[in-house]
Amino acid sequence: MSRQVTVDVRHLTRVEGHGNILVRIKDGKLEEARWDVVETPRFFEVMFKGKDFRSVPLLAARICGICSISHCLTSLAATENAFQLVIPKTAAKVRLLAKHGETLQSHLLHLFFLAMPDFLGVPSVLPLLETNPKAVEIAIRLKGLANRLCEVTAGRTTHPVSLRVGGVTVMPCSDELLDLRGELEHSLDDLAATVDLVKSFELPEFVRETEFVSLKAEDGYPFFGDRVISTDGVECDAANYLEVANEYVDANNTSKWTHLSRGSYVVGALARFNNNHEFLHPEATRVAREMNLEPVCHNPFMCNVAQLVECIHCTHEAMDLIDELIATQPGELTAPVEPKSGQGVGAVEAPRGILFHDYEYNHEGRIVRANCVVPTTQNNANIHRDLSSLVTYFVKQGISDEALELKCSMLVRSYDPCISCSVH
Repeated sequence: MSRQVTVDVRHLTRVEGHGNILVRIKDGKLEEARWDVVETPRFFEVMFKGKDFRSVPLLAARICGICSISHCLTSLAATENAFQLVIPKTAAKVRLLAKHGETLQSHLLHLFFLAMPDFLGVPSVLPLLETNPKAVEIAIRLKGLANRLCEVTAGRTTHPVSLRVGGVTVMPCSDELLDLRGELEHSLDDLAATVDLVKSFELPEFVRETEFVSLKAEDGYPFFGDRVISTDGVECDAANYLEVANEYVDANNTSKWTHLSRGSYVVGALARFNNNHEFLHPEATRVAREMNLEPVCHNPFMCNVAQLVECIHCTHEAMDLIDELIATQPGELTAPVEPKSGQGVGAVEAPRGILFHDYEYNHEGRIVRANCVVPTTQNNANIHRDLSSLVTYFVKQGISDEALELKCSMLVRSYDPCISCSVH
């Protein structure tokens, strides 16, 4: 008898926002395999119109409760580029430290609370309180440290208040920084235990070749940058982001989709690794090799490993940044700000990939036009294409219907989508 399969997941759990998976196989043939974003659209670009430049970063941070620092920093970069501002070096270091805090927050949330239950055979993290309490304790300690790093550097755990156009409003005090450095160093043991835990996961052996897009490293692993590169050889200024994203509308989605050299591309931790792995901290490089993560990796499930590698990189670089901040006089924390008419594009590597903000200001420093392209928007088409290929691959392996649904769900979760950011 020819196989009949229907996978209908509405809505997928353990992701941010609402998305559906639909797979139909009839008479042994794949008829449909879809990933659809169905979240109610949010019109945050329109909310920016008419806003004063001082309030825009605070509003931008409210786009997302997970990537709030990235949205704030990208907003700041767009405004500063429009006003032709260069921020003080100390402010740049504080911002990068805050960015590392958010990357740790987001990656650890995904690894432990969203992805880990799949690999340990439980529906959520809650059963692990009894069956694997050590893993949960490690998760809580690491996530708590990341939260404190954001609070000290950005003024709050989420939705920052001390990052402003021209720089930062306050320098973290030395005692707080020293305490954080000690905690970061101590956390290396927990990260080593996390490596051992993730090494025990059975990652599906699935590969589909695609294009990976990220910022280009200049003087270190890139979280900020002015150039965009891809594994297919594309390189351009971030200001030309529209030529990269090429957004288009899909009838089944409230989020736009994107494409570059192929029908889809990937942004995020795996893309950053594939394009810039040689700029990682040596310890992060060692762990990547230990976990068989090598460029160019086309297995989307390895994004989980790439996130862990980035956690190790960010922890070590955060300690180095703290050493630099403590050893030097803070000097100026903000550059003089003079609003002027003009356009500016900001590009920041949010945890899930490149985030673009594009603003046009009038001479009073008020927004005339705004556009944002977020990572999950850029990943949606690739998730969709991966899903079709994955279903075809595993059905040929004779996988059960229940196991196929789990594999499809794990695939989408591996991208760590932030769906509410993507609908606009």
